[in-house]
Formats: sequence, C-alpha cells, structure tokens
Amino acid sequence: MPELLTLDQAEALTTDQVHDLYRKYVSRSQVSLIGSFGFGRDLVDHAEGAWIHLRDGRRVLDFTGGVGVLSHGHNHPRILAARRRFQERRRMEVHKNYFSPYVAALGHNLAALLPGDLNISYFPNSGAEAVEGAVKLAYKYHQGRRGTVLHTDIAFHGKLLGAGSLTASPEIHFPYPQIPGTDTFAYDDLGSFLLALDRHTTSAGECDVYAVVLEPFSASSLRECSPEFLREVRRVCTERDIVLVFDEVYTGWGKTGALFHFMHHPGLVPDIVTTSKSFGGGKASISGYIAREPVFRAAYDNLADATLHSTTYYGFGEETATALEAVAIAVEDDFPGRARALEERLSQGLARVAARHPKLVRQVTGRGALHGVFLTPGPQLPDALREKLPTSAARDPQAVSKLLTGAVIAALYRDHGILTFFGSNRLIALIVSPPLVAETDEVDLFVNALDEVLDQGPARLLAGLVKEKVTA
Repeated sequence: MPELLTLDQAEALTTDQVHDLYRKYVSRSQVSLIGSFGFGRDLVDHAEGAWIHLRDGRRVLDFTGGVGVLSHGHNHPRILAARRRFQERRRMEVHKNYFSPYVAALGHNLAALLPGDLNISYFPNSGAEAVEGAVKLAYKYHQGRRGTVLHTDIAFHGKLLGAGSLTASPEIHFPYPQIPGTDTFAYDDLGSFLLALDRHTTSAGECDVYAVVLEPFSASSLRECSPEFLREVRRVCTERDIVLVFDEVYTGWGKTGALFHFMHHPGLVPDIVTTSKSFGGGKASISGYIAREPVFRAAYDNLADATLHSTTYYGFGEETATALEAVAIAVEDDFPGRARALEERLSQGLARVAARHPKLVRQVTGRGALHGVFLTPGPQLPDALREKLPTSAARDPQAVSKLLTGAVIAALYRDHGILTFFGSNRLIALIVSPPLVAETDEVDLFVNALDEVLDQGPARLLAGLVKEKVTA
C-alpha cells in the first residue's frame, strides 16, 4: 500500500518540503516564479478579515482581496457559521433527482436584487464556466442561425478554450485553438464596435452576431466603459436582437461601489450578467449567470432542452448555501457603500503619493475598492537581474515595468508586511484591491507604506529585487 500523507502531516510540512513537493508533483516553474518573492518562502498559519497570520508569528495585511474572491475578507464569521450549520445538520450536497431549496432561494434573491427581468439563474463553479454558459445560451437563443460573438480588445473572460477565445489579454500568450466565429472591437469605442457589427452584417441587413460579451469595468486594465458607450451598445443590441452579456465576475457584489458595476447606470440592463469570485464569500467555489427571462425561456425552457446545459456540481448544496449567506452579508453590510468609503480614502491617498513621486508614478485610477498604480519605467535592467531572466522575458518591452512593479510588491511585503499583486493587460499596474471589510486605518497603513517604498527610487527598488532573486 502506498505511503500517503495525512492532513496532520500536510499541515506540518516545512517551506522547503512544500517547495520540493511542488517541484515534483505540481510545477517547478511556479516555485521559481513565486519563490523569488518573500511571500513565496512563507507559510500561512491562519487568516481573518484583511489579515494573514504566518507560522512565524508575523501578520500580513492582504490588499489583494484574493484577486477579487475575498470581498468578505478571510474566514468571515457568518460564512463559517453557515457552512458549519450545513455540515452539522448533514444536509444533502447535490442530487439530480431532488430539487434544492438553496438553488431556489438563491435564484429568488438574485432576481430580487437585479434590475429588470434578470430573473433566471444558473450556478456552475468558476467564472469561465459562467461565461461559457452565457455564450452557449446566447447561441441557443438564436438556434444556431448566427455564428459570431464579439468581445473587446482587452477582454479577460477566463482561460478555458471557449472563454479563452474571448480573452484578449497578453496573459494568454500561447496560440490555443479558438472557438469559431469570434471578432474584436476596441474597448469603450463605439465606432470600433459598429465597424465590427458591419463586418458581420450582410448588404441585406442580416446580422450574424449572436452575442456581445464585455466587461463594463475591466479589472485587469483598470478601465471602464462610459455610460454613453454602454447605453448605445444596449440600444444597438436590442435593435438587432443580439444577446448582450456583461462579465462582472470580478466587479460583482459591491466592488466598484454599486452592487454590480452596470448598476451605476440606472435603466441599463444586459441580457445576461455573469458573477463569481466573492459570490462564494471567500469559501465556496461557485459562479453564476443570470439571464433575462425571455432570453432563457426561448433557449432552454422546453422538455427537450431542459438539461441541454448542465455540469456535475451545478447547485452543489454547501456552495449555494454559502452564496446565500455571502449575498445577504453584501446587502446587509452595504458592500457598495463600504467600497465607496474605501474609494474616497484610497483615491485621496494615492493622489498624494502620485504628487510626491511624479517621476515614478505615471497614473492612478480606479473605482470603489479596485484601483491601479501605473509606474513609469525608469532605468535599464541591472545586468545581475537580466542574467537571471529567461531570454523571452529579457526581450519583453514591458520587462522594466513588470520588474519595477514587482520590486514595489516585494518591498511592500518585505519591509511593511503588505501583500499586493500586479495586473498585466497591455499596461502593467500595481493592483490595489482591499477586501470590503477593510477599515480606513488599514487603507492609511497601505498608502503610507507605498509612499515609503517609492521613496527608495527605481534603482534601489530593482536592486532589492535582484537581492531577493539571488537569495531565492
């Protein structure tokens, strides 16, 4: 019988042992990449709210917000209690032959919270699955008679083959096969959008576009569509019977100061909206799409097609129960209002930092609790650092931006115990994405730390990163 590691043994592994097991059974490259930063050499003991507690007793302020997952923070007590209750009462997880009260209640609550007739919900596990489900629904709505889906030139919709075909981020740099019939238009550019439509409209006026998929706020590039653009896209999609899909996987549940970002614009309603990340309260892997009732019923609401789109873990009991509580917290604790309060403190603080470092900070931008700091590329790469890079990375025109931003991330963690990350979509940004349970004094702590880090200047920052990599 093979020797298996137990849960107790897993929790007792040292950093070196974890790295060794990753190299053997997960990914050597992940160890090289993440291990070159301080956080790649630390192990977590526990986490609560906006704070991560390390095994060595240090605590770290988590300003990544779990890359959108942790709006509720780590281990929210109400989320833990809901999951404990589910387990202690031995509720049933999932069964194809029984209806789920959790799915029924969650669907009701989403319909009550979202505008218009966004009434029909479907609950898979990941954001990419929600996007693919939405696109499939749009295709079925047109009964396969149209063959084109449009997306933006900075889109990020996931890394599955289907969702990846709609993603236009350099993060997917390998030429995977694409689903047929995709085309792009420039983000927030009405002229480009109309030209894309014209490319797929015959001289007789027959349109081949079955769906338009876009992010009202692009979390990977920190850009947002203007109200005028969104409303005109909505009008044109209605006029040409095109299914309009808003991807709010990251921005849902209050992140930018409205329950969903598109709700900043009263009266604007997509045909389908997707959600995930903080939808599961930081504990459940759950996503969803919510469709306008006429669109869904035309596509699937008949006996032959009732289960045409399904997944193994659709409506998983503990996941939907967790999402019920996560949504309740977001509403009752006014997550949109908390995001707006964080925005006021963040925008003021980041503006002061930018004013103090005009040669280093090119731009700060964002909404709610999702901001970006764009740094100005400074010196050439130090030879010691360039020699440690793969050839492709050393030739990357954005190499200095990436490494300078990485140096800031490393210094924030090393010198101030603050965890951040960077976004890479055409331009490189230090992403500032605190959980919505963060307090204003924690925002001040981050802003002051960033100010001190930038005081070092680009040369010292890059030298510090060289030291990190050399000793990794």
